[in-house]
Amino acid sequence: MDSFTGKLAVVTGGGSGMGRELVWQLAAQGCSVAACDWHADAVTETAAMARAGAPPDVRVTSHACDVSDEAQVLRFRDELLEAHASDHVDLVFSNAGIGGGGSFVKDGQEDWERVFAVDWWGVYYCARAFLPLLIASGDGVLVNTSSVNGLWASLGAGAPNTAYSTAKFAVRGFSEALIEDLRANAPGVRVAVVMPGHVGTDIVANSIRAHGLPEPEQMSDAQVEELIPRNAQAELTRAGALPEGASADDLRQLLVQGNADFRDKAPLSAAAAATIILDGVQSGAWRILVGEDAKMIDAAVRAKPEAAYDYAELFGELAEEWPQETLSSSVGMRRLDHRLAVPLIDQHAAAAAGQLGERAVQARVDQPLGGLHRAAPGGVRIVVPDSEQRPAERFPMIHRHDKQGVVA
Repeated sequence: MDSFTGKLAVVTGGGSGMGRELVWQLAAQGCSVAACDWHADAVTETAAMARAGAPPDVRVTSHACDVSDEAQVLRFRDELLEAHASDHVDLVFSNAGIGGGGSFVKDGQEDWERVFAVDWWGVYYCARAFLPLLIASGDGVLVNTSSVNGLWASLGAGAPNTAYSTAKFAVRGFSEALIEDLRANAPGVRVAVVMPGHVGTDIVANSIRAHGLPEPEQMSDAQVEELIPRNAQAELTRAGALPEGASADDLRQLLVQGNADFRDKAPLSAAAAATIILDGVQSGAWRILVGEDAKMIDAAVRAKPEAAYDYAELFGELAEEWPQETLSSSVGMRRLDHRLAVPLIDQHAAAAAGQLGERAVQARVDQPLGGLHRAAPGGVRIVVPDSEQRPAERFPMIHRHDKQGVVA
């Protein structure tokens, strides 16, 4: 695809993060866009800002849609065709996703399945709904967002990530399986699978909302304490991330700051990630790795698949081959003050484990590592893994942070 000018693109999850940036950049390049999000106000704002920066003949529309509901996806499809007076679409970016469902053992079935429904069934339903319209284009591209956790189903020791990783592996497998299917049966359409590392987005806050909780500022004391239970509060206090006798307001501020840190201190911005994705689509790539951390995890797991979940072995041999910033990024460490780390893989996966950012993880090396983890029902909560190992032992490849103080 030489140019996006004059094309019509569909973007799911267009209310924030990479989805919002994809809408803006496509519109600025002369591509009309139909964007959807379950957060109607957010995607309306995206569309208004995109229109302001687009050529006058570009049309950008916003639509409310929960992609985990097939009926809503079909309604979205019909709305956009009418709004754009079109009988086809040229590009579909299945970008919508949420985090959660960390533990298959401990987390509730309803929350686990909610994550899987958005992250997998949302991609499937969009492919079903829009493939005939991509075929009608004659030069269609289906772009499915998987994750680095579609390559590696972990956030590190003590941090299971089952619902998110399962969905993202499914997206990757489905996309790769479509390559030959489309080649044989719909040669006018191709597929690309996107695997981001840590990208600065609002997925932490969006995931909390998607699980039925309000903004942190509006949470009740009980909701905040369910999210950050007493044992985790004690660990965070020992780490210096919370004051002694922290109030519910202190916990709310921790949640707000954590989301801001994840978004604003990421090694790759959502805008840069969207540019990489669009460049990959234009180049004809079918496999688009986003971020040096994604490239490093891909290389490590491919080189030594049997060691994928033996973290010391998997990453230890790469210490001399990769810059320390990239190495730390790849194993998902946020390194602070040479004293601690927390699992933080990929903008989507980190949120899936509920990571809260720098203030939530400042721990001395001689203390157990506190992590954030999904819990049932209906939210994300901090848990402290049952381990006496020190962070430096559990994550042996922690060395130093980059100039921004962040390795994601």
